[in-house]
Amino acid sequence: MFFDLAGKPVVAIGGGEPATWKIELLAAAGADVRVFAPEKERCAVLAAMADTGGIALIDRAWTPADLTGAALAVAEIEDDADAEAFVAAARAQGVPYNVIDRPEFCQFQFGAIVNRSPLVVGISTAGAAPILGQAVRRRIETLLPATLSQWAQLAQDVRSEVMARLPAGSARRAFWEGLAARALGDRGPSAADLHIDTDLAASATGRVTLVGAGPGDADLLTIKAVRALQSADVILFDDLVSSEVLELARREAKRMLVGKRAARESCKQDDINAMMLSLARQGKHVVRLKSGDPMIFGRAGEEIDMLERHGVPVTVVPGVTAALALASRLGVSLTHRDHAQSVRFVTGHSRKGVLPDSLNWAALADAATTSVYYMSRRTLPAIVDQLAAGGMSLDTPAIIAGNVGRADEQVWRGSIAEAVVAVEQFPLSAPTIFAVGDALAQRGAMALLATGTA
Repeated sequence: MFFDLAGKPVVAIGGGEPATWKIELLAAAGADVRVFAPEKERCAVLAAMADTGGIALIDRAWTPADLTGAALAVAEIEDDADAEAFVAAARAQGVPYNVIDRPEFCQFQFGAIVNRSPLVVGISTAGAAPILGQAVRRRIETLLPATLSQWAQLAQDVRSEVMARLPAGSARRAFWEGLAARALGDRGPSAADLHIDTDLAASATGRVTLVGAGPGDADLLTIKAVRALQSADVILFDDLVSSEVLELARREAKRMLVGKRAARESCKQDDINAMMLSLARQGKHVVRLKSGDPMIFGRAGEEIDMLERHGVPVTVVPGVTAALALASRLGVSLTHRDHAQSVRFVTGHSRKGVLPDSLNWAALADAATTSVYYMSRRTLPAIVDQLAAGGMSLDTPAIIAGNVGRADEQVWRGSIAEAVVAVEQFPLSAPTIFAVGDALAQRGAMALLATGTA
């Protein structure tokens, strides 16, 4: 419930910090706050408010008569008997009351708020767990773009015109849904948006967002990725995207699996392209959710080219690629200055399912460069043969990792010679990366693996 306090009298009792925080909130809402607290009992912050507009400091204790005509009454009172007297006086005057941090003496509660004025989100735990309410507020803050206040103000400014120009029903609803969809993006209203067009919500073309879902751990998603999931109409997701990531999506969004996995029936890229184009032409926001980072071995380039050729707006939200997630997991610097001066991400197979013919094995055999081979479960023995032929020592440190960032993560560490046998313990269906290079011998990685945490 939201009270209109503009210009209305509000009584505040007490001069400590808890009361001061509420007094600031009430004054910010436009109330004329009368604060009853002896000067010697006022905290420094409250004392400095003597000349603040909307706040009157009264140097005495309160009396029941002071509540007459108040819109609200707030008190900082520790003693139960005094709190009961305050509640009785407020009830007698018909004034809603709150004793700060004493829910048993409250007729209303102050919730935590997310302020995108004129849009305000309130969170309440009914006084049971204020810190939990603040934690929820922080989570919501990350989901709502700062520009939302500009869109809410625009909606307020044009409301009367929309009501006059559009009849009640589907046309009016479509307009507001279109404005809301834009508001949940990452930009504020443009000059074009300020020109009110009744077709604002009915654009013939939607948009596509390519989103990196990371390796599986939902906590690794960027804030921008979560916002995209929360504003999606349709989500086309890879088979490797975890259920934890999908749980963060908008409940009303349609979810369609379009994954491509080794040794399984897969959705063809042409079919995925056709789906994205068709859905966008229906005016929908399509999120193409890809494991890891969409620009690393995700065929994003083909999808972007196709969409742009057909005039469909497309944006990209980066994600944490598996190699970086593994490095963080093991505490390994892929470019440790004592061991490696560069890092390479290398595809582990071509369209035919074997190693690409175009790889420069002489360059890849340099152990001073950390190389990470993606999708390498089947081709790892061939990779080792090529590296050895290129001059790399068979004692070069290596790591094999499957299902990075998931509950069933599997990691092995040894030399490239030993890796040929070790990879047989990794399921064929598991997304597997093979990392090679002198930097992988760092003591931090060895210690983590020795304790069994990897």
